[in-house]
Parts: sequence; C-alpha cells; structure tokens
Amino acid sequence: MRRTFLLEIVMIAAAVAFMFPVYALVTLSLKDPAQLSQTPLALPNPPTGDNFAKAWSAAALAPSLVNSTVITVVSLVALIGLGSFAAYFLARAHTRLGYGLYVLFLLGIVLPFQLGMIPLYRLVTDLGLIGTHAGMILFYTGVQLPFTVFLYTGFIRALPREYASAAQIDGASHLTAFTRVVFPLLRPITGTVLILNAVFIWNDFFTPLLYLGGSGFETVPVSVFSFVGQYVSDYGLVFAGLVMGALPIVLVFLVLQRYVIKGFSSGLKG
Repeated sequence: MRRTFLLEIVMIAAAVAFMFPVYALVTLSLKDPAQLSQTPLALPNPPTGDNFAKAWSAAALAPSLVNSTVITVVSLVALIGLGSFAAYFLARAHTRLGYGLYVLFLLGIVLPFQLGMIPLYRLVTDLGLIGTHAGMILFYTGVQLPFTVFLYTGFIRALPREYASAAQIDGASHLTAFTRVVFPLLRPITGTVLILNAVFIWNDFFTPLLYLGGSGFETVPVSVFSFVGQYVSDYGLVFAGLVMGALPIVLVFLVLQRYVIKGFSSGLKG
C-alpha cells in the first residue's frame, strides 16, 4: 500500500513536470505585454486573444500552415510507400543482399544527418530545389527513410508468412499480395510511422530555415521565429504563434496515439 502511494506521488510529480511547459505556453500566449513583464507565470487577468490575431497576420501563418501541411503530408506518403515496400523485401528476402541493405539502413539511423548537411545542401542547390517544397520533401524522405524501414521490417517479420503465401497460391503477384493482403495488416505500425515522422517534420526548424529562408515558402517554426529579433522580442506573439503552430500536430497525435506504443513495441519484438 505504501509503495503504491509513493508510486502515485511520483507519477503525479512527473505529470506536473510535463504539463508545466504546456501551462506556461498557453498562459503566456493569453497575456498582454504589461502582464508578461509583471506576472509572467500567473493566470492571465484578463486573458486576451489579441496575440493570436496579431501573430496570424504578422507572421503570415496561413501560408506557413499550408507550406508545413504540404511538405509533411507528401513526405509522409513517400515514407509510408517506400518504407513499407522496402521493408517487405528486407523482411522476406533471406539473402546477403537483403542483409547488407538492412545494415545500410541501420547505419542511416546511427549516423546523424548533420554530418551530411553541407553535401546535401550542395546537392539540393545543384538540382535547383532550394526554396521549393520538392527540395524539403526529398530531404525529409531521405533522412527519415532508414527509421521508417526499421520499424516496418520488425513488424513484418512478426507477421505470419501464410497470409501472403495464400494470396500467391491463388495467383497474386508479390506486389498484389503486398498491397492487398500485407499492407492492410500494417495499420498499427503505419500509425506509429505516421505520427513519429509527422512530429519530426512539422517541428523541424533548422532545415527549413536553411533551405527555405527568404523564399516565401517558410514553414510554421521559421515564420514564428520572425518575432524574435536581436534587440526586441515580442514573446506574446511568439507564444501565440507556437500555440497555433503546434495545435494541428497535437490533434493528429491525439487521434493516433493508441497506435504509437502498440506499433513501436511490435517492431521491437520483430
């Protein structure tokens, strides 16, 4: 009984620690400059929504939300399509080629992408994709593909081979067996892949700043950064912009959260 009580206290303390940044973010976004300077962490009295209206217009958040959505959605479609199909081959082909490719994908997880930032930037520049959605989609697809393949491979290895074999006996090709039989069974891990990659792509700041800065196609984090200057920073607008920018991805996470742990644990078992 005493141990259970102590565990509950620890869990409550952990919940408070995790919720405090959210409380601070929302509270600061609802305060005017006078309240921010006098009582930054107290409840807003009275709360104001002016910061949200100003941030929406001053940072051009509407176009930024469109840019972030296009880049994130197209990148996710490419990652799910390429990652699941590549993982199906790696999980089912017990050859030296398959094993070697799997090791290369694992190296892509271990090695930080920052090591290749300069050659990647040069490559995207030479392709004429700097300042475009296509350049960012190509970058995110390449960077996140190893992690995506790793998750899918572990999950597919845990699936019985009989599902695809039965379809092939009935005359289906490998492609048909994968798209019609295997891929629908990958729903849990697909939800995990979707939410983990979406959070990374949506919240990434450095790469869009480097590849899209000054192009007119900036994503939400880069647009919110425009409120922070060398000498003056309007933190009310910053926090309001952060709330509006984070809201879409938070909603997606709440919808798909049940798949995250289930799919990830299944991948680790494989």
